[in-house]
Amino acid sequence: MKFLHLGDLHIGKRLNNISLLEDQRYILGQILDIAREERPDAVLIAGDVYDRTLPPAEAVTLLDDFLTALAGEKIPVFLISGNHDSAERLAFGGRLLSEGGVYLSPVYDGELTPHLLEDEYGTVAVWLLPFIRPAHVRAVYPDAEITSYTQAVQTALAQAAPAADRQVLVAHQFVTGAAPGGSEEFAVGGVENVDASVFDAFDYVALGHIHSAQEIRGAGTIRYCGAPLAYSVSEAGQEKSVTIAELGKKGEVTVRTVPLSPLRRLRKIRGSYEELTRRSTWQGTAVEDYLQVTLTDEQDIPDAIAKLRSIYPNILELRYDNARTRTFGEITAEAEPERRTPMELFAALYEQQNGAPLSPEQTGLLERLIREIWEEEEA
Repeated sequence: MKFLHLGDLHIGKRLNNISLLEDQRYILGQILDIAREERPDAVLIAGDVYDRTLPPAEAVTLLDDFLTALAGEKIPVFLISGNHDSAERLAFGGRLLSEGGVYLSPVYDGELTPHLLEDEYGTVAVWLLPFIRPAHVRAVYPDAEITSYTQAVQTALAQAAPAADRQVLVAHQFVTGAAPGGSEEFAVGGVENVDASVFDAFDYVALGHIHSAQEIRGAGTIRYCGAPLAYSVSEAGQEKSVTIAELGKKGEVTVRTVPLSPLRRLRKIRGSYEELTRRSTWQGTAVEDYLQVTLTDEQDIPDAIAKLRSIYPNILELRYDNARTRTFGEITAEAEPERRTPMELFAALYEQQNGAPLSPEQTGLLERLIREIWEEEEA
């Protein structure tokens, strides 16, 4: 049984107010080509399909085109909502779409229903678990003790009684041990962590939420496929891919990746203003890539970013690295500060203002206060 594992499409995303729809259309077309060549038994899409709960019309159209093309290839699609999606909006029309082989996770209501696929080794049960918080599960099971994300997922999966000899789960959570890719959103203090042991009953767990491809434990049975594009400067240089997971007879799982080549890469370049504007420097290079530019000039260049954009039109961020910035520890604005946790933002501000980092005692106090506020908002 062959699965093509995708996740974190974030259709409709913008980088520094630059729309990525053209890049996303290009990469989804490339993924379609891979699907046509690989002929998987199903495509698993592990959440964060859209970048926000109210996606623009163009993003909805792009997803519609992608799913329609997969359905036209007679490749079943299993899709769940992530923390960026509106579970209600994404589930709309799910019963009708299932007739065309596109299966959407419903809004979490405590019930999980397996989808059964057959191959030469028997039956494979595919389970869909949308992104859940403890508050979601407590609403369904008010008498259960659910104070952590691990307990929430454990309680939810307790309803997934084995429906076949081989079990596959599609989920969107932060599993302990994962290395963030840089542009994900997390709660403070690691309160979103889910222990990998809750997935022990499954032969393959197709995860979304982390933007860099990685496995959580040996043999790749619990795996993040990563985002298909770099979605922040911190992901510059990352090689993106899709994951192909193949299940043989019980206990046999093989995983490999197929690389993706974006329309525009996200890169970092540095040098003096004179160097970066010299024709011999940029001529013949991919000047339309998305760039973080670091200037090494000792004096600020007036209107530097506008001038540089006449050569490099897609500059996301401009910063300086010189004696002044190194001496005073100048903090340059992040390309996407909203992607940093509240604790990280507060710690950076504190160190900038006081010239020293937070003490362990201060860190502990702030983490506790932020966690309490976060939990009150969830309730």
